[in-house]
Amino acid sequence: MLRVTALGPIILGSAVLIGFSFLIMRLALQESDTGALLVTALLIGLAGFAISWFIYGSVNRDAREIRRRVEGLLRSERPFVPERDEMSALASSLEVAARQVRVVVETSQRESSRLEAILSSMVEGVVAVDPLMRITFLNRAFAELNGAALPIEAGIPLVQIARDHALLEMLTSVLATGERVQKRLVISSRTFEAQTVPLAGDPHRGAIAMLYDITEIERLERVRKDFVANVSHELRTPLAAVCGYAETLLEGGLEDPQNNRKFAEIILSKARQLTNIVTDLLILSSLESGKPPVPQPISLRESLESAVRTVEPVARIRGVKLTFDEFEDVRVLAHEVRLEQVWVNLLDNAVKFNRSEGEVAIEVVRDGGNALVKVKDNGVGIPSRDLPRIFERFYRVDKARSRATGGTGLGLAIVKHAVEQMGGSVSVESRLGQGSVFTVALPPVEDNTLAN
Repeated sequence: MLRVTALGPIILGSAVLIGFSFLIMRLALQESDTGALLVTALLIGLAGFAISWFIYGSVNRDAREIRRRVEGLLRSERPFVPERDEMSALASSLEVAARQVRVVVETSQRESSRLEAILSSMVEGVVAVDPLMRITFLNRAFAELNGAALPIEAGIPLVQIARDHALLEMLTSVLATGERVQKRLVISSRTFEAQTVPLAGDPHRGAIAMLYDITEIERLERVRKDFVANVSHELRTPLAAVCGYAETLLEGGLEDPQNNRKFAEIILSKARQLTNIVTDLLILSSLESGKPPVPQPISLRESLESAVRTVEPVARIRGVKLTFDEFEDVRVLAHEVRLEQVWVNLLDNAVKFNRSEGEVAIEVVRDGGNALVKVKDNGVGIPSRDLPRIFERFYRVDKARSRATGGTGLGLAIVKHAVEQMGGSVSVESRLGQGSVFTVALPPVEDNTLAN
């Protein structure tokens, strides 16, 4: 292109010189020899052409040098040519300008790649759209939330990927007004805090939406509120009884020999119930937030036998039979007091929610690498709708019977937290009217078989 462009002035210069030569020749024809004048004019034209060709070669050479230096710069080369003339100086200036532009472009590309990598790795869902609601960017979290497979071609309408009407309305509002919009959305049974903002710069560049998953935060907040409400309810009932019977005694019940002892016994019973609730709350709080004790190798047989001795008087009073089959002892890593508390809570529930002449059996088996302890009863059983919630704090299947038996509603929650803290798990199987089976799986100590 440079070569063709440069030929114009060369040919024009040559033509001007030749024409000037012919003009001189015509003026001189009247006075001189024609052949000599013709030779003179021809020599002048050739000289002009040679001069023009020299100029063309010099310009073309400098242009090639500029092109070579710029192309070398684009290939990250840095050639150096001495500044011989103005064209070399111009080449150096262009090189400096091109280098500065290249640095700006590379920096922009690095920042863009870094930002895209950060957005792609975020656990929050992110999607960006243009003014026509076509996708310009989305990350993996947003694609998985909407069941889309990556990669997704840019320019696809967002409505083909995200079907949530509220989210589409938020982005449409941002594109129309340029104002930030924040809402709480429920997508695929999960709760999100959604924020949509216009992209910085040109107001017609588009908008971006970010979805923060707050499902777990919302669940914990609901558990906290339920816990406060349940504690208040559980404490209010026995406190009301204590206050009521105490007032009755003070208002003349003390002089009533037929009822004063009965009222005092009720107050003592409710006070013990309060004590049990507070004790279980402290245990549960310790299990949830306290540092777990260092586990020690514990004999499973000795721990179960101690728990059976604790529950046996209550079982005898209620007419429930406790059976404890012999098994090959194993050692498990656990905390002795908490492990025994697990068995006492399970056995106590099995006895209290059993029928007269019922039976509670303890069975220990090995399953792979775990020791399984099963506490079986043939009592009232648990409805299937209640099974998923029985390990929640203060959850009761039969509220009236639970309170009548002195239960706090925290026993199974304590069992679950204690077992999980020892690296085990607890599960339940039950049929209404046929009984329940609670299974505790605990990891044994290496070389767990004890010498008899």
